[in-house]
Amino acid sequence: MKKLLSITIFGLLTMGTAQAQDKGGPIKIGVSAGVTGPYAAFGVQVKNGVSQAIEDINKAGGIKGRPFEPIYGDDASDPKQGVSIANKLAADGVTMVVGAFASSVSIPASDVYLDAGIVQVTPSSTNVKFTERGMWNTFRTCGRDDQQGVVAGAYLADHFKGKRIAFVHDKSSYGKGLAQETQMTLKAKGAKEVLFEGVNPAEKDYSALVSKLKSANVDVVYYGGFHTEAGLILRQMRDQGLKATLVGGDGLAPKEFVQIAGDGAEGTLMTFSPDARKNPNAQPVVAAFKAKNIDPDAYTLYAYAAVQVLAKAATETGSIEGKVLADWLHQGKTIETVVGPIVYDKKGDLTRPDYVIYAWKKGADGKIDYAGNELAP
Repeated sequence: MKKLLSITIFGLLTMGTAQAQDKGGPIKIGVSAGVTGPYAAFGVQVKNGVSQAIEDINKAGGIKGRPFEPIYGDDASDPKQGVSIANKLAADGVTMVVGAFASSVSIPASDVYLDAGIVQVTPSSTNVKFTERGMWNTFRTCGRDDQQGVVAGAYLADHFKGKRIAFVHDKSSYGKGLAQETQMTLKAKGAKEVLFEGVNPAEKDYSALVSKLKSANVDVVYYGGFHTEAGLILRQMRDQGLKATLVGGDGLAPKEFVQIAGDGAEGTLMTFSPDARKNPNAQPVVAAFKAKNIDPDAYTLYAYAAVQVLAKAATETGSIEGKVLADWLHQGKTIETVVGPIVYDKKGDLTRPDYVIYAWKKGADGKIDYAGNELAP
């Protein structure tokens, strides 16, 4: 009873704040991005994308004359801290949030946002569970792990026939989920892995894992997780003479992956969405980033698009109430964004997600990058 009363009081307080916002003045928009912690590279991308979008929208007159006022929260890519940030943003009276980066943060935080009547758009949380719980407030501008896993699993089955494939994951919602989705597709195509292993993230020594991979005589290592651990595992694989090809998901996308892995990063394969920096409609935005010496790679433009989605809903409905915005987004209207046109289904997922295979290759400048290195399916 006491918990129910506290939730009711909290709801009334946040509703009152939202109603005060509706009367005019700046529109508060929450941003949950882990700009510190193990995956800060991604958090900075989210913050950069949101900041530039808000700057551009405000310069253009805001939402019917009302500017966006961002309220940033550093969740450090930690689930507990992410929930704390969610509660803080709700107490600050936001009715819309961009973030978080990690699925392990976005999923528990979404429950807080739901109770507070806040619509949430993540630019990067790909775990299936985020939009599979029948909640009205969850949306994303990226694809899902079951879609990404189909592309990866099919590629492994078609291009590594008869090869010994190992799966390694970081035990996170994202990493394990992506590895399992890829594994299921591989099995559906008649192939089978020789090893499925979980590791503890944030460790520095993965020599025991590498020894196990060598003993299994693997040709391919599929890694479900982020660039920091993937880079360390790959470097230690090469140091121990294991020449197996590393394959991973969008968690490998930051350029820091190469800095960690070293020259051994060349030849790594990765699933990710088509490069949004090549979208003709994104060129003015890309130029604005480059003028600030920022490369809008990986999820930067997806975060920009998340703000565009919320701005469009607010403009079309004339409201900033979370449920009203969500109801409009669920109608399946086309929203033009820097990552291309976005249309949502009833779950809050994109109706036309795309994933392609990239190869990290050394360019003429001697740098290893995946940009421009898309492979045929």
